[in-house]
Amino acid sequence: MSTRTFKIFRGDKEGGKDVDYNVEVEEGMVVLDAVHQIQRTQAGDLACRWNCKAAKCGSCSAEVNGKPRLMCKTRLDDFPEGETISVHPIKAFPIIRDLVTDVSWNYEVNKKIPPFTPRKDANWVMYQEDMDRVQEFRKCIECFLCQDVCHVLRNHDKKDQFYGPRFMVRVASLEMHPLDGLDRTKLLKNEGGIGLCNITKCCTEVCPEDIHITDNAIIPLKERVVDQFYDPVQMIWRALTGGNDGNKNPGLQQKD
Repeated sequence: MSTRTFKIFRGDKEGGKDVDYNVEVEEGMVVLDAVHQIQRTQAGDLACRWNCKAAKCGSCSAEVNGKPRLMCKTRLDDFPEGETISVHPIKAFPIIRDLVTDVSWNYEVNKKIPPFTPRKDANWVMYQEDMDRVQEFRKCIECFLCQDVCHVLRNHDKKDQFYGPRFMVRVASLEMHPLDGLDRTKLLKNEGGIGLCNITKCCTEVCPEDIHITDNAIIPLKERVVDQFYDPVQMIWRALTGGNDGNKNPGLQQKD
């Protein structure tokens, strides 16, 4: 048993401040354990979102010592003894209170992405390697740590121009599915704003599920967009055929 100091943000959208709490900790505790102890013994009104405490619900996202992490997966012994541990809400989204932020924007983005749509000629025979390719993306727990660390959303607040890495992963899970029949490349280029991503790989670094967001999702999608809209042969073909500019929803077309 020892004592550690936690510096936790207390406040709301109108403002707030860091408050220090001294907590008796034991071996094996995680940051969420300490926050719960503070709620029990010192600050019953401390707001914190959590659910499973098993790193599978994605609810307890926060910035611990400046890095986006899941509080339930961040062990106290990851930090040197005697070091103050700061806990702040993720910064890419508006604060509701204390450690709780409003991430509802993400769910609005999710509605804009067309769901899985089988090809008209789909025979439902799939190779294992095709399924392995998209299975990684299905591990996403929507903790939105990748959204938080993304400079386009966090530093430049371009939520009206960029979907963010989480939804690049979702589009990749659909675009790379062997039986999906829709082409979402125009949606990625325009409303999705994939061109704004400059491949810093910071989203991959914070993913608690170790999804290779940049290498396996964003870069292949960028390549598809480049092939579709910047390849000179494709450009000439669209000029001759008119492309799908007359489509009601230009972000969608049937894959060839």
